[in-house]
Amino acid sequence: MTQSHSVVSHDQWIEARKALLAKEKEFSRLRDELSRQRRALPWERVEKEYVFNGSAGRETLAQLFAGKSQLIIYHFMFDPEWEVGCKSCSFWADNFNGIDVHLWQRDISFLAVSRAPLAKLEAYKGRMGWTFKWVSSFGTDFNFDYGVSHTKEEVAKGQAYWNYKVQKPYDTETVGISVFAKNPDSRIFHTYSTYQRGVDLLNGAYNYIDLTPKGRDESGQGPNPQAWVRRHDEYEDLPGRPA
Repeated sequence: MTQSHSVVSHDQWIEARKALLAKEKEFSRLRDELSRQRRALPWERVEKEYVFNGSAGRETLAQLFAGKSQLIIYHFMFDPEWEVGCKSCSFWADNFNGIDVHLWQRDISFLAVSRAPLAKLEAYKGRMGWTFKWVSSFGTDFNFDYGVSHTKEEVAKGQAYWNYKVQKPYDTETVGISVFAKNPDSRIFHTYSTYQRGVDLLNGAYNYIDLTPKGRDESGQGPNPQAWVRRHDEYEDLPGRPA
């Protein structure tokens, strides 16, 4: 890498780093302002009743709040016909274990939702060693209503309403995150949803990768920049294992 990268003295490095730091601080200020605007978005009331299957039995959307006033749902791509969950969503989910405890302290309930039947979710969750809550929306309109599931006809046609416009979905399942709020009188509101690169910041591993000289290094992967991603028990090269 050093053959194609400039190498300078310590003083020159400090000056270059300080120049970048000014841009990083401006980015942080812009991100704070964007977060403020996100919180200021209007809400829409959730009128439909949704029921999910989980390890605790059948639960309504209201019950998923579990006594909190805010709910974050990660839409995990897992079509009912698939035997395993999406490998890219699995990459994201490897960042979830343990965060629910911290979110709980900020009045937030966090979980994943997929269309696959509960038995498939439980089996895959056990294989991956995950502890976060994961429920099934099998047989409901929930994933379709929140823009992360598409019919086979839509996929074949190459047209579905996804990420706030009509475009070609890459499969029957697409990734997303939705946020809900619940009033003291138990009315539920949809406050935010994001898709595609909008879920990027929720992957802590990617944020670490972005700090390195090579960065994501995903060019040349073809149409799917995440072609390198595997489920964590499928990589041949693992920490502590001779290359």
